[in-house]
Amino acid sequence: MKALVLTAPKQLCVQDIPVREPEADEIVIQVKACGVCGTDLHMFHGDKGAFDNKYPLIMGHEFAGVVTKVGAGAGRFKIGDHAAIDPNIYCGQCRACLKGDVHFCENMIGIGTTMSGGFAEYCTVKERAAYLVPQKLPFEYAAMMEPVSCCMHGIDRSNIHPGDTVAVIGFGSIGQIIFQLANCAGAARIVVIEVDKEKRKKAEKMGAALTIDPASTDVVSCINEAGILSLDTVIECVGRKETMELAVEIASNKATVMLFGLTSPDTKLEILAFEQIFKKELTITGSYINPLVGQRVIDLLSAGRIDMSLVITDRIPLADAVKVFTDDTYRSHGKIVIGDF
Repeated sequence: MKALVLTAPKQLCVQDIPVREPEADEIVIQVKACGVCGTDLHMFHGDKGAFDNKYPLIMGHEFAGVVTKVGAGAGRFKIGDHAAIDPNIYCGQCRACLKGDVHFCENMIGIGTTMSGGFAEYCTVKERAAYLVPQKLPFEYAAMMEPVSCCMHGIDRSNIHPGDTVAVIGFGSIGQIIFQLANCAGAARIVVIEVDKEKRKKAEKMGAALTIDPASTDVVSCINEAGILSLDTVIECVGRKETMELAVEIASNKATVMLFGLTSPDTKLEILAFEQIFKKELTITGSYINPLVGQRVIDLLSAGRIDMSLVITDRIPLADAVKVFTDDTYRSHGKIVIGDF
């Protein structure tokens, strides 16, 4: 098979390698679509990913495809089924797993991070990592189960109630998914804070009640002038010190601040404990990967409640995939999917 192989930081090429035969509890997926994640870009540049990784590595953890082989002990799938993959393999036996907190598993294995992933024509995975998806669901949308699942966990921790007003800071692909999930959760109106003009226009088309450019105007003044009396939940999707501090600043009394954006490990926030947390009774929380929400996401995608056509911007054949990592202009496009279209 053809595979996109990372052999060292910034050393990426398409190679011919064997397809690994499935063990008893595994299945082989013919990969039809695999999304490019910020984690993939971090690993390409030699930064630490979600897990420790070694070279050579086939990255790619957001993927879906067709089952082509089934191990002797795997019984949930048959050849020809469509499947989406949860790349986080939990041990099920450590203290965290036994408490139900599987995303804090002490023995986590990551498909596309610690073992071969979906930037290839085929990928052999544990059957328990696969979710059956309806054949009517396009592969590129099914592949988005993983990033949407991460966003779903963030929404679950955002304390949104029907009728609430939500602010989303950052309107890249993650912000666009969060926006749609907040609508599903019952938000009455959503304020989008984004420096990029085209992304603000997109937010308006998707139904944002208000869009604000934080680089050219005062965010709090804009919210007040629009007659918005409270922000019940603020979700930060950028991962920058300034935008995280902004999220805390604009949150209203008793609001939840969800710091979803991934920041560097050494980032420190300057927050006024008395004025911004104590007096406002803020709940400040984070969200780590996607524990056991994949089926809910597949149901939403299949029902058309999450429209990934609004999020996916580029579809790149595997043979041309290296340029996605080496050409920085792709960073501003939106969600990029690699695969056989």
